[in-house]
Amino acid sequence: MSCWILGISALYHDSAAVLLRDGVVFAAAQEERFTRIKNDLSLPKRATEWLLEQAGIRPKDLTALVFYEKPLRKFDRILSTSVAYFPKSWRLFSPQMRSWLGDKLWLKDKLVAAFGVTTDRIFFSEHHLSHAASAFYCSPYQDAAILTIDGVGEWATTALWRGERERIEPISEIRYPHSLGLFYSAITAHLGFVVNNGEYKVMGMASYGEPLFMDEMNELLIVEEGSFRLNLTYFCHHLHPRRATTPAFDKLLGPPRHPSEVFDFDSDDPELSARSQRYANIAASAQLALEKALLKLVEHAHKECPAPALCLAGGVALNAVANQRIAAEGPFDHVWV
Repeated sequence: MSCWILGISALYHDSAAVLLRDGVVFAAAQEERFTRIKNDLSLPKRATEWLLEQAGIRPKDLTALVFYEKPLRKFDRILSTSVAYFPKSWRLFSPQMRSWLGDKLWLKDKLVAAFGVTTDRIFFSEHHLSHAASAFYCSPYQDAAILTIDGVGEWATTALWRGERERIEPISEIRYPHSLGLFYSAITAHLGFVVNNGEYKVMGMASYGEPLFMDEMNELLIVEEGSFRLNLTYFCHHLHPRRATTPAFDKLLGPPRHPSEVFDFDSDDPELSARSQRYANIAASAQLALEKALLKLVEHAHKECPAPALCLAGGVALNAVANQRIAAEGPFDHVWV
């Protein structure tokens, strides 16, 4: 009898489901393909119905349903952060508690209702372990260092792992509120793009500029041996429910770009051209700062885990320009993203 496992990612962005048969991917689908809602974050009910239909099975035939992160551990981070930074975090506390105590903590019940699986067959993986598995188990390598880098999971924002045959073992992690993903997202918002959707536009805008704001980037992001930290003078994602940066951030980099403002450094309007060039220079500087930080992390990863291959996953690993530098300049023989 086959072992069927349904994997679910949802309730943040781009929800999806994957069905495995005896440890091998049988089929996978994003919910947006069925609802026609771009970046649909809802529980992937229709995607799951399609998967089960393709396999010719029913929910009762599933051995397990696995959700991609641990809600209780995430709630622990939110609660602990709110308390640790109180009273500065007072704006964050109330809406977060309403959201979590009113709905998000009871995810297991929602999964039971949505997918028809009994509670004893529902499991929760760690966010960054899910990232690590998505890269390592799909790679052609039996021995690899794994770096997972994103905004934030439960507590980790960056994690280093060792992948060896069927095992993935944690080595180290960097915790919230220090995050390369949130650094780059703050730049994304400053340049007038939508966070979690427009980061690739910053990467593209960088090619039109020169890294003339490196002193400012070094003020925002402090890179250390095998690690990094944000200068929290300029960031408030851990304090405020809507704002990610403090007024000091805009004072350091200058006025932000309005989302509706035209980007055209070849414009006949000298003021528009100058502003556009400044935005491009900020993007180029942020991109270079990210690349330097990632190269340092990769060098450290090789020292800690001198495997022949490096596997990358997480939102920051979508930065193709940085990945190219890691492949060309990093110490690993092979890079799998």
